[in-house]
Amino acid sequence: MSRKPVPAQSGERSRVEVTFDKPQLLPQLFGEYDSNILALEERLGVYIHARGQRVVIEGSAESVAHAREVLQELHSRVIRGEDIDTGLIDAVIAMSSEPTLSGIVRAEPAESGAGAPPIMIRTRKKTIVPRSVAQTHYMRALMSNDMIFALGPAGTGKTYLAVAQAVAQLITGSVQRLILSRPAVEAGERLGFLPGDMKEKVDPYLRPIYDALYDCLPAEQVERRIASGEIEIAPIAFMRGRTLADAFVILDEAQNTTPAQMKMFLTRFGANSRMVICGDPKQVDLPGGPAASGLNDAIGRLEGVEGIEFSWFSAADVVRHPIVGRIVQAYEGPNA
Repeated sequence: MSRKPVPAQSGERSRVEVTFDKPQLLPQLFGEYDSNILALEERLGVYIHARGQRVVIEGSAESVAHAREVLQELHSRVIRGEDIDTGLIDAVIAMSSEPTLSGIVRAEPAESGAGAPPIMIRTRKKTIVPRSVAQTHYMRALMSNDMIFALGPAGTGKTYLAVAQAVAQLITGSVQRLILSRPAVEAGERLGFLPGDMKEKVDPYLRPIYDALYDCLPAEQVERRIASGEIEIAPIAFMRGRTLADAFVILDEAQNTTPAQMKMFLTRFGANSRMVICGDPKQVDLPGGPAASGLNDAIGRLEGVEGIEFSWFSAADVVRHPIVGRIVQAYEGPNA
């Protein structure tokens, strides 16, 4: 690796050397054509030079310290079997910008006991770990609470992590069924005019849930479990009159339920079940806007109720392309 140094952003120029004890993993850490290193240089304003197991970082003292921390965390994730991409790099940078980083990244094992494994969700296809501080708290809640509201903008992993946790519990036998639901608001009363049977009519609105399932389970298992009824994907109207026991139940796009629908859904909760309600209180597609949302109504009534956990996300927690977070911030800014 040999490139023109990136100018330091501010402060006296500093230099630090980091030695990695697993050189065979460095190609994964650096990325194809050193793409991950280039991304770090661009985002943090440092110059990174590697030779063998040694990596030298140059720049301002603050930037060098930041880059060293991020690089070491990325190396730890490679050791755990994660793939490094720009999304993960941006997420680790964002986490390391938090003043509580020592309690989130480095001090987590001590907090949970020496040698404790990191927070993760294991599915048949991948192992999933948090990519933001909010995701860390959310994944803890998914493991320990029976009813969770996951609230915040798109791209923060609310539904994806809930589906992953549901799949993990189905695989281990902790629950017998997965029930995944969302309102088909866009179609309204015109569903009957669309071609096909009911499944074909509502499937387009449930596509994000299918995508998460196929990311966590082999395709043949998804199809087999749907056919057997172990996995049920249906619009919220199909939940009426049921008691959902021994199930992991997820409601996606909950901001587009009415208060009556939300009450109906929440009262389906049965024995040995877990329920996750995902939505963005600010992105309501109902004719009456946020005031008509069953999710916003439920937040006002249930926040603080014992046994119900609320996990809040913000634009800073968006783990898609960095521009998505900036778009969310622009729409939620003072002129929104």
